[in-house]
Amino acid sequence: MTSDTLAAASTPTVNPTEIPTSMRGADLIVYCLELAGCEYVFGYPGGASMEIHQSLTRSGKVRTILPRFEQGCGFMAHGYARATGKPGVCMATSGPGATNLVTCVADALMDSIPLIAVTGQVNQALIGKSAFQETDVFGMSLPVVKHSYLILNIRDIPRVIKEAYHIATTGRPGPVWIDIAKDVQQTTLSGQELIDALNAPMDISGYQPEVKCSDEDLLAIIPELEKAERPVIYTGGGIISADAQEELTEFANLTGFPVATTLMGLGGFPENHPQALRWFGMHGGVAGNWAVCESTLLVTLGARFDDRITGVISKFAPDAKIVHIDVDKSEHHKNKVVDYPIHSDVKYALSRLNALLRERGYQKPDIAPWNEKVYGWREQYPFEYEDSPHIIPQHAIRTLYEVTEGEAIITTGVGQHQMWSAQFYQFNQPRSFLSSLGLGTMGFGLPAALGAKVACPDRVVVDIDGDGSFMMNVQELATAVMEKIPVKVMLLNNQHLGMVVQWEDVLYDGVRAQTVLGHPDNLGGPENVDALYPNWPKICEGFGVTCRRVWKKEELREAIEEMVAHEGPFLLDVVVPYTEHVMPFIPAGASAKEMLIKSPNKH
Repeated sequence: MTSDTLAAASTPTVNPTEIPTSMRGADLIVYCLELAGCEYVFGYPGGASMEIHQSLTRSGKVRTILPRFEQGCGFMAHGYARATGKPGVCMATSGPGATNLVTCVADALMDSIPLIAVTGQVNQALIGKSAFQETDVFGMSLPVVKHSYLILNIRDIPRVIKEAYHIATTGRPGPVWIDIAKDVQQTTLSGQELIDALNAPMDISGYQPEVKCSDEDLLAIIPELEKAERPVIYTGGGIISADAQEELTEFANLTGFPVATTLMGLGGFPENHPQALRWFGMHGGVAGNWAVCESTLLVTLGARFDDRITGVISKFAPDAKIVHIDVDKSEHHKNKVVDYPIHSDVKYALSRLNALLRERGYQKPDIAPWNEKVYGWREQYPFEYEDSPHIIPQHAIRTLYEVTEGEAIITTGVGQHQMWSAQFYQFNQPRSFLSSLGLGTMGFGLPAALGAKVACPDRVVVDIDGDGSFMMNVQELATAVMEKIPVKVMLLNNQHLGMVVQWEDVLYDGVRAQTVLGHPDNLGGPENVDALYPNWPKICEGFGVTCRRVWKKEELREAIEEMVAHEGPFLLDVVVPYTEHVMPFIPAGASAKEMLIKSPNKH
């Protein structure tokens, strides 16, 4: 922390006349969440956390939303955090309640999402004694968090919650886990001790998230910008985390360089911008992949050279000088050795770099031949699909884009539908594509949509999902109904685990190894809808969710319009064939220049 930050953290924040004379630990937790600006807690109660839930019933500032599974509450917190940039708060009890949150927390770490997980723990006297529903959450969480706490003293509650919010939201965002013993929740703190605890400063002197590069670091790369022959700007989720989309657009306009994003970076640079190559990587566009592969200067902003972007690292941008600006120094040289590692908040770095370019009278290089080539690829190889007499997923998503005019927040599960969503729904603003991308967690889409809709009630929120992924957290339909959250689900129902089926087609001659979700002897599909399994309209009827099944192409647009216009939760069961493949595709061991544009093998 800087000296200014420490001084601010040391300043008393609570007026003694504004608080009760005494507070129990559970009440103190809720009070401190309120002070931190918490609006929603997505929580499932249990024996070790019920004290906190009792306190939440008395809060006039925090709405508690009850999921039907702890993973549901974790991914609802994801949806809230990803849609707003504010920390999402999820809560569970000890033991299995806590372990059910681990996947959500790991997901937040991989995608740099500010998440705060609060769990109850057994009484201190029982810790380490294999008590009922005891797990070592502190130890178990260490590999998947930015920081963890185990609170064993009521006086620590205010300080820890302040620190948790600060750590989760500064530097590279990430998850913080707070585990609180039940007897601490039941203990009372009063008088001056309470006032002192509430005004205690943060104590994280080794944590220095506010990183700003020097002008010298930036001046060193300007000659590279001015002499670049084949430049590309490569941006990731760090642009969105840092709220740096305006600075990025200005930098792109100043330099004239084409821009390719990662999936995490979708919306950080408008996809309708004339310099946009859209996204690249394993299933990304030809233009972005080929441009990066042939580049001689790659300006990397808030990205981490993930394997789904680079493929074989030795074949990734082999001729390029690489600039890498990132707030997390550990990402420099971790996956790809770069020429100019710049440790900095990317918003500050871009703002300052833009100023330096203007001050120095930056001379754009002559990259007209390069731009003509790159944008020629973009025109020649757009994301496209072959027409079909049936509804196919790509067409369904493109129609949804047209109906919503590109203004919806889209969440997804994980699989083919996730890739098609990124290909055929164009994103021109940040925080509109919410998906589990680093960890790739199936079941993410529905609960994330619920959290996003709570955060952004005035926007249409649609979970584009596959039947395999959707089934993993289908119980959250009950949350949508009981909490009156009008999310929409466009379910692309192909009766298979589509992405694994695609790999089976390409690598295993179409042999199906537990990838058929419906009846193996009667696959149903658009030509036999009576054989579809399970029966989603009946499932929705049981939950009280409006559902419509559509399999005729001529009825698709009207069905999507009905879904979007419906006032409550709505599931549109879109029956599609299982034979479609996500293309383009970079096979394992290949370079971007060896990507497959058409599917080599369908079964």
